[in-house]
Amino acid sequence: MPLAPLDEAITIADLTRDPYPIYRQLRRDAPVLRVKSVGRTLLTKAADTKRVKDDAALFSSDDPNTPMKRAFLAHTLMRKDHDEHRAERMAMMPALMPKTIDADWAPLYTELANSYLDRLPRGEIVDLFPALAGPLAARMLAHAMGIPDASDADMQRWSQTLIDGAGNFGWHPSPFEASDRANVEMDTCIRANIARVQAEPDSSAISFMCRARNQIPESQMISNVKIAIGGGINEPRDALLTIIFGLLTNPDQLAEVRAKNLWRAAFEEGVRWVAPIQASSRLVMEDTEIGGCHIPKGDTVMTIQASANRDEDVFEDSENFNALRTDNPHQAFGNGPHHCAGAHLSRRTVGDILLPMLFERFPNMSLPDPDGVRWHGFGFRGPLNLPVLLQ
Repeated sequence: MPLAPLDEAITIADLTRDPYPIYRQLRRDAPVLRVKSVGRTLLTKAADTKRVKDDAALFSSDDPNTPMKRAFLAHTLMRKDHDEHRAERMAMMPALMPKTIDADWAPLYTELANSYLDRLPRGEIVDLFPALAGPLAARMLAHAMGIPDASDADMQRWSQTLIDGAGNFGWHPSPFEASDRANVEMDTCIRANIARVQAEPDSSAISFMCRARNQIPESQMISNVKIAIGGGINEPRDALLTIIFGLLTNPDQLAEVRAKNLWRAAFEEGVRWVAPIQASSRLVMEDTEIGGCHIPKGDTVMTIQASANRDEDVFEDSENFNALRTDNPHQAFGNGPHHCAGAHLSRRTVGDILLPMLFERFPNMSLPDPDGVRWHGFGFRGPLNLPVLLQ
């Protein structure tokens, strides 16, 4: 059985600028492909990405070649499997389960959303990335994690710095220098809040970790919070901006979403159409086969959920945004043991609360220049700006 073909033409810059035409071609011509610039075997079909994510024994999250460990200065639960992963994940999960979300976070998020929406001026063009999506996601996450004293600006800066480091597959020094500085700041903030919740417990992730039946070390509590900062701001932020873009550029869909209260469907379609987390690495533990190609032990495969979410075998009219899509088995939140811990929170806050609230406040909101919206990212992707006219 042959190795997967080797591509030496695709660059990380190509994938960062606009990966979707590349993925469309790969699904058709080379769904299992070694890409030299990335140093991984890319998997672009939905069946293959799901198989890999579901089988933690054969495809381990503990990939020693990922930049994540260097960026986070920690061996995080994202790179652990089985009992070790389960223990750390379960220590913080009570903070992110539906019961806690309904009791604590949904009411708080509604209050926060109203406050941030109150700041937006009517009748003006406003970039919703810095004015709403970024800071609101940061504020909610700060409360849910248990670091409410971290400012919106610091949370967003820390998040982007960790993302830049974890996605630094070219191993350039400057992103790691920035993440080193951010790690010092985060460590100080998180340790202070661990001391705070030990004296006054609350419903935050830090508090639940401190009270977990199976106690985890402080170092792992800190790395758990960092993982949440690294992924828990950009996911709801980029999902919100993508959905707004999709709805404003498809006014007929928006009208039906409003009439039938289909905000959750619009949310699911937004994360399918442009997955905030586009790709994930897995270390191959034994020789195996994918798509008729030999995958040797020690290889690193990369599941491209951005591509899986547009797989023509699964989705009709897959390249286009359709908020009225009824069958939507996307993989934006992953699957298997590493299914996104914040999925419930993101769906509830952005999908159920913020979207209808935003369009109720600004029923005639419009996007004056759709072509002026800039999209960016390979490992993580979303709009860098979203200037809308609020009215």
